[in-house]
Amino acid sequence: MRKSSLTDADLCRSIAEMEQGLIDAHLGGQVVKKRIAPAGRGKRGAARTLVATNLGNRWYFMFGFDKNERANIDQSELQALQEIAKDLLRLDDKAIASALATHSIVEICHGDEDDQAP
Repeated sequence: MRKSSLTDADLCRSIAEMEQGLIDAHLGGQVVKKRIAPAGRGKRGAARTLVATNLGNRWYFMFGFDKNERANIDQSELQALQEIAKDLLRLDDKAIASALATHSIVEICHGDEDDQAP
């Protein structure tokens, strides 16, 4: 995703959309697919993201790609992402704090004005 032009605000906006049920596909194993259009680009040129979620208060962007990079993921990749999702969604507050401290995960949309979508 670092190669894409998505910003934290784009990602935060997509979480707000997903909270409203605007998810492109439920892939099973607590993994959903969400297309995100960076500012100035339409959904047709949007990046595809795969998100681990409990559809409540946990949203982990695990993988993303631009449509021009690849069409989709294969079954083995999906299975691996479903395992990662299971592990991420099992983390308690202490484990999340530790992962944040070691930069294993990065937090966005945590209430800072800079991260919030306009």
